[in-house]
Amino acid sequence: MDHYQTPLDPIFHALADPTRRAVVQRLGRGPAPVKELAAPFDMALPSFMKHIGVLEEAGLIASTKQGRVRTCRLSPDGLAAAERWFDEQRAIWASRYDNLDNLLTTLGGETDET
Repeated sequence: MDHYQTPLDPIFHALADPTRRAVVQRLGRGPAPVKELAAPFDMALPSFMKHIGVLEEAGLIASTKQGRVRTCRLSPDGLAAAERWFDEQRAIWASRYDNLDNLLTTLGGETDET
């Protein structure tokens, strides 16, 4: 399980918070300045910036500063690592369900021939 280049713990930690998930979801539509991202939330800008920091540290977003405006955008590599993990889990469980179906068919005496 340690074959991921991007550590998953910080990604899942970052996505565990509804504010941060909302930011990621909003950035899915395109880059946005921090002020715009913070607008829907009832918190001070320094508190919101902590959320931005967690997302950046997890590799989910990146930001650039031009003058006084910090603009954030998604970093697809972080999301891709989580997606790969989910795909692997889905494949494992699909195989287990197939094995269970085969076992139940064998125990029930059913065959594919009708």
